[in-house]
Amino acid sequence: MTAHDPSSHSLQLTSSGQLKHFLTLDGLERALLTDILDTADSFIEVGERTIKKVPLLRGKTVVNLFFESSTRTRSTFELAAKRLSADVLNLDISTSATSKGESLSDTLLNLEAMASDMFVVRHSQSGAPHFIAESVTPGVAIINAGDGRHAHPTQAMLDMLTIRQHKGGFEGLKVAIVGDILHSRVARSQIRALNALGAEEVRVIAPGTLLPRDVESLGCTVEYDMIRGMRDLDVVIMLRLQKERMEGALLPSEREFYRLYGLSQDKLALARPDCLVMHPGPINRGVEIESAVADGPQSVILNQVTNGIAVRMAVMSMAMSGQVSERTQAVGEQG
Repeated sequence: MTAHDPSSHSLQLTSSGQLKHFLTLDGLERALLTDILDTADSFIEVGERTIKKVPLLRGKTVVNLFFESSTRTRSTFELAAKRLSADVLNLDISTSATSKGESLSDTLLNLEAMASDMFVVRHSQSGAPHFIAESVTPGVAIINAGDGRHAHPTQAMLDMLTIRQHKGGFEGLKVAIVGDILHSRVARSQIRALNALGAEEVRVIAPGTLLPRDVESLGCTVEYDMIRGMRDLDVVIMLRLQKERMEGALLPSEREFYRLYGLSQDKLALARPDCLVMHPGPINRGVEIESAVADGPQSVILNQVTNGIAVRMAVMSMAMSGQVSERTQAVGEQG
């Protein structure tokens, strides 16, 4: 199964440019990404209320369809759906039973028979959410919660919201993404988002064995030396070493990786004094980042978690609204 990015623009958007699926950031304009951030901003105060609910998805059924385990992402999607007043069904499905397109189609047919309105899909194969969006009954929204090495668009957008809250915008910012770029769908989505939103420079800092061959084509500069790469940074995003995805000896040892690429207080001191420290989680302390930095005053890691709920509320409500408007338009044209 491969990612279907060339068609993702028309697949994701209604004829009037509204979001109806959220599969990738590829092809989405700055105005739409800003609209997602603005909508998420409006939902942040919902989490501060005594009753943390709005009725936007009342009567709708959201299915969290996770073919790959993730406690954090699934939990925030579940909370987001419930805060929008949706009914939520959580399904953890073994990848061995659904590794072929045919069995995935059968799964979809059964779920559609339950009158589901939205699938939040996480899958180990790149392109699975695109496949589902192309196959699903019209009117059902598909949200990508991470597919293979391809994309994790809601994670990137919650990171963008966190950056905007602390920096006010993206113009003039120098941002580095550090670590296991090769296996990271988050890094790919972050690079797309930062470029679309107008960051001055996006760097990736990693050993050559943890960089994809075409990484510069995504719109970033490459630095192999972290001491050089940390200079003048406004934001540094550390990535988890994804040992479960690694094949072969890509690293001499975790200790050596930490020595060269782990974020310590000494390395952070090379960046600008107000440089933000971010990590999509889960954190491997002493491997990617020193505890004193992860828990330090420049860390916004817990802000990222909080913002994840608001961003997912924004994406889910916008996609459902787009689906409704497209159905209404189709009915009008038939009439």
